[in-house]
Amino acid sequence: MSAGTTNSTTSSIRVAVVDDHPVFRLGMVALLSTLDGMEVAAQASSVAEALDVVDGDVDVVLMDLELGDGSGVDATRRLVERHPALRVLVVTMHEDDESLVASVRAGARGYLVKGADPGEVERAVRAVANGEVILGAAVAARAMSFMAASRRVGPTVFPELTDREREVLDLVARGYDNANISRRLVLSPKTVRNHVSNVLAKLGVPDRPTAIVRARDAGLGLDA
Repeated sequence: MSAGTTNSTTSSIRVAVVDDHPVFRLGMVALLSTLDGMEVAAQASSVAEALDVVDGDVDVVLMDLELGDGSGVDATRRLVERHPALRVLVVTMHEDDESLVASVRAGARGYLVKGADPGEVERAVRAVANGEVILGAAVAARAMSFMAASRRVGPTVFPELTDREREVLDLVARGYDNANISRRLVLSPKTVRNHVSNVLAKLGVPDRPTAIVRARDAGLGLDA
């Protein structure tokens, strides 16, 4: 059975749980194991483990955003690139719009806050397995507005940059430091530093202030 093809009640939904907190992960595995029509196919505590154990036979991944060796957002993006039909349901403590938007951009199909009751978890897993997108109405509206604003600058601005580097540059141009960018994009500080260094090198500028001037001249960072 390939990922994302679970539409029949006679087929089990194969789920992987990715969370670096063993008590939460094992509790979620125990819950899912009691639900009819669900099978826990794998579990992982890190990005590396997730990339190793999640294959094309997994239908849904429950993904935490903060993992010991990296970001669940990056793990989501890489898993969806490998398995386009895979459904990722983020389960996290973060309730802010930035975390939600970063997750959706990475390919997540649902977003659930830890503390959801078992019924909510079951409904969310079944819904994303069937191709639905699970977001609260008010949160979804804010997220769509946030993403629409970020698209005001055309994709041809700084084509030498990747989408993620352009996103980082936009936040740099708004005046955010690396720590704030790390929190907003749910990336590790080291990853943000690497992105900023790559941006400076690709733009051929010597420092952050010069990059900000270039970015603002091109229209980035002006909708803060």
